[in-house]
Amino acid sequence: MMDDLFPETRTRQVLAPGAVVLGGFAKANAPALLQAIEDVLKQAPLRRYKTARGGQLAAAMTACGRYGWVSDGRGYRYDELDPLTGRAWPTMPLIFQSLAVRAAQEAGYKQFMPQSGLINRYAPGAGMGLHQDCDEQVVEAPIISVSLGLSAIFQWGGATRNAPCRKVPLHHGDVVVWGGPSRHNFHGIMPIKPGPAVAGLGWRYNLTFRTVR
Repeated sequence: MMDDLFPETRTRQVLAPGAVVLGGFAKANAPALLQAIEDVLKQAPLRRYKTARGGQLAAAMTACGRYGWVSDGRGYRYDELDPLTGRAWPTMPLIFQSLAVRAAQEAGYKQFMPQSGLINRYAPGAGMGLHQDCDEQVVEAPIISVSLGLSAIFQWGGATRNAPCRKVPLHHGDVVVWGGPSRHNFHGIMPIKPGPAVAGLGWRYNLTFRTVR
């Protein structure tokens, strides 16, 4: 069943112990976040990584901060160098860092400091299957996920892949924070549906912030 959630009334929704949706939390900062994304892309362009099995991820992505997440024939991992440019990833914009810290604090995680900011761009039709985030060594830190642009349906599962999933609409400016007992819950994004541009975007940006090591 899809949760009947509306951006104007949904300010906080608990998904599970340690996991919460902060409706519209980033909306006021969206113009600054979008400008920061453009600044990062000038230094580290979006790319679609290949998977270890030879496929290709549906979302285009890049990163900023000390670590970026990469995928190739060697598998999935964090790296301090951008494989596309051979250089260090762009410095994380201050607006990214401050928003991530504030969202973590709002969700009850007081000591969070992001080392990696991942940028995913989902064109209409692109999604991401159910998966766990297990590549980070610091599992005590939460994950902060920010939605910008087109709306998406977030699939929130449990500790196993076959656990029941909730379908949670995410809109422009929404933030999801999960950690603690929910840190390794399965989650994903259903294929993005086309729609009128939101904040000038005909796609969805997803920013995720993590502590890696």
